[in-house]
Amino acid sequence: MAKLTEPMKIFIVQSLACFETPQQVADAVKSNFKVEIERMQCANYDPTKPAGEKMSQKLKDLFYRTREDFKKNIEDIPIANKAFHFKELQKMYDDWGKNKVMRQNVLKQAQGLLQSGKSAGPSGLSEKEQIELEIKKLELEEIKRRVNPPKERPPEEDYRLDLKPDEELPHEPIL
Repeated sequence: MAKLTEPMKIFIVQSLACFETPQQVADAVKSNFKVEIERMQCANYDPTKPAGEKMSQKLKDLFYRTREDFKKNIEDIPIANKAFHFKELQKMYDDWGKNKVMRQNVLKQAQGLLQSGKSAGPSGLSEKEQIELEIKKLELEEIKRRVNPPKERPPEEDYRLDLKPDEELPHEPIL
């Protein structure tokens, strides 16, 4: 096993946190640091695997922090960006020249990309997901109000009548 420096260990941990395989990381270490290491040595720096259980807490924290950041920042990945998709589709369209069938296929892909964008709002969520999110927010507000009731009831709740399951509706109006 090759002796690893601190920058090499950090590089390995961050690469593994970004879901690269140990072989990909070993190849990257060889090209970046000019040190040849085995993929099993890289696997020792993944705390989600049994081989990585004994790594230092500092490197474990770095791994989990990097993985969390990687999951949150999907916009940083070019292929997740619609502008990147359209740019690549434009290149493909231009490359096909006079082949009408293949150009038609590229146009269909672009049309599908446009239509998928119409169903998503500015947040990137579909209309159904946005509605579900609003419902969850309203449910959360209701729970908060029940746990910490306001000191004064809002005017729209003055006439509200809460019935218990075993009670019947009153026969006389409540004023």
